[in-house]
Amino acid sequence: MRFHYAEAMTAVSNYIPLAQAAEANGYAGYVIPDSLIYPKASDTEYSYTEDGGREFLENKPFIESFIMATAIGIATTKLEMTTNVVKLPVRPPLYSAKLASSIAALTNNRFNLGVGLSVWPEDYKAMGVDFAKRGKRFDECIDIVRGLCAGGYFEYHGEFYDLDPVKLNPVPTKPLPILIGGFSDAAFKRAARNDGFMHAGNGTREEMAAMLAKIQQYRVEYGTQDKPFRIFATAMGEMTLDLVKHYQDIGVTDMPIAFRSLYAVEEDTQPLQQKIDDLSRFADQVIAKL
Repeated sequence: MRFHYAEAMTAVSNYIPLAQAAEANGYAGYVIPDSLIYPKASDTEYSYTEDGGREFLENKPFIESFIMATAIGIATTKLEMTTNVVKLPVRPPLYSAKLASSIAALTNNRFNLGVGLSVWPEDYKAMGVDFAKRGKRFDECIDIVRGLCAGGYFEYHGEFYDLDPVKLNPVPTKPLPILIGGFSDAAFKRAARNDGFMHAGNGTREEMAAMLAKIQQYRVEYGTQDKPFRIFATAMGEMTLDLVKHYQDIGVTDMPIAFRSLYAVEEDTQPLQQKIDDLSRFADQVIAKL
């Protein structure tokens, strides 16, 4: 089991010292959320809160995900950076590939690209992208990012994108891991075809076990069951050693930890030193004992 620090929507000045403290305390990585805009008015329900509300995002600071990954990567030497998750289909895939390949090159392959579909039509409208057929668009984006980050000339001719042979430089010296977030059957299939799955932390352990079993079934169907595969499952609040072992037993390989609810509506006022104390205590009580 690898542990990642998942503090988010906190004061901008907290991120770098927290990432450095996480590295010093033996965490494997830092996960980075993604949000482009907060629309003034919307009827769309949010998938990851109990009441469907998204008021918790009001006035919360979000550094652009690729920029945050770069900053943390340069400020550390061993920590992985994983986006959780970039809303890929609202962005130009070639530009996303350029950003991802540059971060991976700068940080010696310490960048994992976690991607998903935005649940908000407002994101698509603001970025001038059609909300319809977003799943198919998403698949084409993944194909383009993976192809361009592999090195050499790459061309693509799909329904949404048409790319003559081009190449990027620099590119990662190892394949860029692409991890999929979401809770639909389409997301499970997409994860099975790629390098991993990112669970947002809601739902019961039994529900998570059923999801992971379904993903494994799809991996067998696609013939990808022998490829390296990572499963991220975010945990919020207090986590005991026994609970961590349970997640490990059902197949979780990576656990992002947040020591407070990231869906809280109120502003985060917890002092920086208290956050560092929390991550240090977990390192002593759980990480050191596994």
